[in-house]
Amino acid sequence: MTITKFYNEMADAQGEIRPQYGEFAAWLSSMPDDRLARKRAEADTLFHRFGITFAVYGEDTGVERLIPFDIIPRIITAAEWSTMSAGLSQRVQALNAFVHDVYHDQAIIKAGRIPAEDVLNNAQYRPEMQGVEVAQNVYAHIAGVDVVRAGEGEFYVLEDNLRVPSGVSYMLEDRRMMMRLFPEVFSRNRVAPVDHYPNLLLDTLRSVAPMALDDPTVVVMTPGAYNSAYFEHAFLAQQMGVELVEGQDLFVKDEQVFMRTTRGPKRVDVIYRRIDDDFLDPLAFRKDSMLGVAGLLSAYRAGKVTLCNAIGSGVADDKSIYPHVPEMIRFYLGEEPILNNVPTYRCRDASELSYVLANLGELVVKEVHGAGGYGMLVGPTSSKQEIEAFRARLVESPERYIAQPTLALSACPTFVESGVAPRHIDLRPFVLSGKEVRMAPGGLTRVALREGSLVVNSSQGGGTKDTWVLEA
Repeated sequence: MTITKFYNEMADAQGEIRPQYGEFAAWLSSMPDDRLARKRAEADTLFHRFGITFAVYGEDTGVERLIPFDIIPRIITAAEWSTMSAGLSQRVQALNAFVHDVYHDQAIIKAGRIPAEDVLNNAQYRPEMQGVEVAQNVYAHIAGVDVVRAGEGEFYVLEDNLRVPSGVSYMLEDRRMMMRLFPEVFSRNRVAPVDHYPNLLLDTLRSVAPMALDDPTVVVMTPGAYNSAYFEHAFLAQQMGVELVEGQDLFVKDEQVFMRTTRGPKRVDVIYRRIDDDFLDPLAFRKDSMLGVAGLLSAYRAGKVTLCNAIGSGVADDKSIYPHVPEMIRFYLGEEPILNNVPTYRCRDASELSYVLANLGELVVKEVHGAGGYGMLVGPTSSKQEIEAFRARLVESPERYIAQPTLALSACPTFVESGVAPRHIDLRPFVLSGKEVRMAPGGLTRVALREGSLVVNSSQGGGTKDTWVLEA
């Protein structure tokens, strides 16, 4: 079964081009298909040359591959972005308040607004963070919030990514590529810039340095060159003008973190870490970790270094916590959510599990700790055998899953082998939280390149598009 009713980003139900796409559609219609094909091939060549690749774990070849880049942008109006950015800011403020509360007073649990077991039994809850004070009370300094547009054109938040959200380098490189390949289209459209994101990121990281240092040392910490997102780690360090380090480059002395340099040890104040909690400190977490820094947690607890994002921030991006975010907004901010959640069924609840089991063919079912599009069922596009196999997993371990209606994700014209055709998309804006909440306009648009597919993840063969926010 293929979902046929969806919101078309470029044209309305009558086939009329939406105003924000007017200039671009006129330009596109004047472009011969062979020129577009040549430009797409040129983009692939340049991405290879620049090393903009993505490794997919589990592939037999072990070869890094390109994330396919589509040359038709996704365009958002200034008014749409104004509403969306306000909703994103509201949401991330509430999420940060929640994480602080979880590790301090737990007022939202005591008030009965969120079940204690959803938090304290969560795999991402870190008891080691209980009572730890962090700079500015910010835990998720960089949040990637996945937003989708449904059949009537309304926006929903699909999930929150607060641990080590990736993809912003592709947002930046997609814009550079479009400007390189088609500079003429930017003279016909007032597109809000995104190239200042590295400056916003560095300002955010510096603003949360411990002890209000005037000139803090910031580093990007990577697990190494074999990580799937290593290109992004190196790219962001280079763009910010800071050091890219691995765990072996750092050490802790007197609860202070230092970096080994050719001129001797140099104090490190802020670590933008792209390593999961489990591997950060072998003295506190996984003892077999070769990626972390022994004693890092003690330095962090002493307030001598800031980790971005904070240890334990993942407790707020677990899919079992996601249904509670609207209540967090009401509880901490006293406001109604600007952006809605997708209705969600918690399979650990017996009555909701019964509904899910009875309607598996119409729902999307996800692992609460899953990521990258793995471990999920898209009912309408799955075979009977796949549905029944998933049913058995649900019955065996219902607490591991949530379910949602199958949204007809909006589609955007995309240049594929057969020509220009609609493909389903989502959007990941990147929200930065320090002394203030800021974001570059737009974000990373991911596109499901297989016809009818709703899975946009790069690890599942999805591609990316440049995202234009038109200035008013």
